[in-house]
Amino acid sequence: MNFENILSQTNNGLTTITINRPTKLNALNKATISELHDALEAADYDKNVKAIIITGSGEKAFVAGADISEFAHFDVNNGQKLAALGQELLFNFIENLSTPVIAAVNGFALGGGLELAMACHFRIASDNAKMGLPEVSLGVIPGYGGTQRLPQLVGKGRAMELIMTAGMIDANTALNYGLVNHVTTQEELLPLAESIANKIMRNSSVAIKAAIKAINANYEEGVNGYNVEVEQFGKCFGTDDFKEGTSAFLEKRKANFPGE
Repeated sequence: MNFENILSQTNNGLTTITINRPTKLNALNKATISELHDALEAADYDKNVKAIIITGSGEKAFVAGADISEFAHFDVNNGQKLAALGQELLFNFIENLSTPVIAAVNGFALGGGLELAMACHFRIASDNAKMGLPEVSLGVIPGYGGTQRLPQLVGKGRAMELIMTAGMIDANTALNYGLVNHVTTQEELLPLAESIANKIMRNSSVAIKAAIKAINANYEEGVNGYNVEVEQFGKCFGTDDFKEGTSAFLEKRKANFPGE
């Protein structure tokens, strides 16, 4: 699959997707959002892929925001369509992907860039990273899930302040807030992401898929997350991975999960 705005490479069951628009600080435009969707869909479809990392090219930016030139002239209807399509095509799509997605935030993650990172299942950051949702400084609000996911991750008060001030926080503040799981150097960012991915990949991909579904259910309106957990827990008992995992434990050997 050939892309113009991203790079996608798979090695030993791990797909690394790099947003590659360095002259635009990797800003998201329609084409990049579409390519990210296609690359993620292909990785999720590939049964050999057990984890995905998303990062940005260069050392300055993960994604410095959306490409404002694409929507500066939009009216109300076009603005709503832009947000709805983007959420469906990429941001909600990532959140509900059955393959774990790690955001390796290697610099500025602003606006749509932070929203992209927050849609991933968790985040790690380099120590030069800066994060924020500056949309209100442009007369608009975050439209790719930022007003929903940021409070879930850092709490309502902190999210209100960050969004209302259009301010930025550094990587260590993001770590303190719980917005990212780890902070490391620029040089060690991808190796750390790969190390965590490898730990994930040793486990049952079927069980991980069920865990993602159960965890996300807690944040869905009108859905009882405990009931979803019970349902997914029960379904695990009918999988080959469960048979292999329990057999390996009882036989005191390393499990070799078939992923079924």
